Amino acid sequence: MGWKAAEKLFRHWKILRGDNVMIIRGKDKGETGIIKRVIRSQNRVIVEGKNLVKKHIKQGQGHEGGIFSIEAPLHVSNVQVLDPVTGKPCKTGYKYLEDRTKVRVSRGLAASGAVIPRPEILKERRKPRPSFVGPKDTPVELVLEKTYDAKAGIGMPDL
Repeated sequence: MGWKAAEKLFRHWKILRGDNVMIIRGKDKGETGIIKRVIRSQNRVIVEGKNLVKKHIKQGQGHEGGIFSIEAPLHVSNVQVLDPVTGKPCKTGYKYLEDRTKVRVSRGLAASGAVIPRPEILKERRKPRPSFVGPKDTPVELVLEKTYDAKAGIGMPDL
């Protein structure tokens, strides 16, 4: 796509992958969608099915060429999270509950102040953990083996 790296990166991101957002600027203004990907190095997000652009792809080995519609990134300032109660775009803030958990809340003029839940998609891992044992992995038996006993002095290094 040829996007430049952002000059000033956002430190505290309040928009997460899987959030329901409304586009507030650009050709898709007023439309809602779900965040598909967050590109923090460019301060941009990709909204599912929005900001479509035509991309010409040359035919090569193993794939066909043609003109395809793909989702282009939007700047993060051009989207706002939807309030879960009112359904209107709002700013987000943070608040601590009585049980000391940190939650996102809606704030602003048309906001209800309700808690914005974390998206369920964040609980899934993007890259699954390897389920097979590799040649450099330590066996579980060796990891759980007790090799040091402070009372008996077993396992002390000779200094």
